[in-house]
Amino acid sequence: MLVIFGYLIVIGAILGGYLGAGGHVGVLVQPFEVLIIVGAALGAFVGGNSFATVKAALAQGTSTLKSSRYSRAFYMELLIFFYTLSQKIRKEGFLSLEEIVDNPENSPVFTPAILTDHHLTEFICDTLRLIFTGVNANQLDEIMDQKIETHHEESHIPVKAIQRVADGMPAFGIVAAVMGVVHTMESVDLPPPELGKLIAAALVGTFLGILLAYGFVGPVASVLEERLESSRNVYECTKKGLLCCVEGISPAMTVEYIRIMVHSTMRPGFSELETQLKSSAG
Repeated sequence: MLVIFGYLIVIGAILGGYLGAGGHVGVLVQPFEVLIIVGAALGAFVGGNSFATVKAALAQGTSTLKSSRYSRAFYMELLIFFYTLSQKIRKEGFLSLEEIVDNPENSPVFTPAILTDHHLTEFICDTLRLIFTGVNANQLDEIMDQKIETHHEESHIPVKAIQRVADGMPAFGIVAAVMGVVHTMESVDLPPPELGKLIAAALVGTFLGILLAYGFVGPVASVLEERLESSRNVYECTKKGLLCCVEGISPAMTVEYIRIMVHSTMRPGFSELETQLKSSAG
C-alpha cells in the first residue's frame, strides 16, 4: 500500500507544480509517446531476459502493491513453529520428523503463514530430512548457507531485470522525443501555434521517460530489493532455529536465539512472545 501512496505523492507533486505554474494538463496527454516508451521498454525487457525471469519479474513487481508477507505476525508464527518443533524433537526424537516432512500441510507443527511460503517450507523440510538422517551440525550449517546464498542470488535476478527497465526508460524517452522532433521538422510549413504543439509533444517524451523510470519503475525495484533482504533475514532465522534443534537446545532458548536475530522493526517483544507461546500451548 505504501507503493501506491508513493505513486500518488509523485503524481500530485508533479501535476500540482505544473498546474500551479500555469501549465495545461492536456498537453501532457500524449498516448503515442507513451506507446513508444512503454512499448520499447517492454520489448527490450522481454527480449533481454528468459521466460522464467520475465514471469518472475512480473509476479514480483505486481506483488509490491500488497504488503510484504514478512510481517511481525509472520515472525511470531515462525517462533511458534520452532518452539513446537523443538518440543516435538525433545519428546519424540529426530525420527518423528519424518511424518512432518512427508506431509507438512497436515502437520500440526507448521503454521499457515509458513505454509504459504513454498520456498521456505521446502527449505525447512529438506533440512529436516538431513537432520533425521544423522548429519552433523557443521555439515548442516554449510549446506544451509549454500542454499540461502543460491536462493538469494536466484531471487535477485528479477529485481535486476526490473532495475534495468528503469535504467533504460530515460533513453527511450529521448527516443520518443527525437521521433517527435523528426515529425516537427517535416511539418515546418505549419503555422507557429501548430508547430508549438508538436514541439511540446516531443518534449513530453523526455519527461515521461524520466518520470516512469524514477517515479514508478525504479521504486518497484527498490521495494523488491528491500523485501529480498527481509527474506534473507527470515532464512537466517530459520537456519538458526534448525541448528538449535540439531544441537538439542531447549525450546525456550531456541526461540530466543531466533527472536534476537529478527530485525528490530519486526521483532516480537519477549512478553508478547511468552504470551503467544502459552496461548498456543493451551
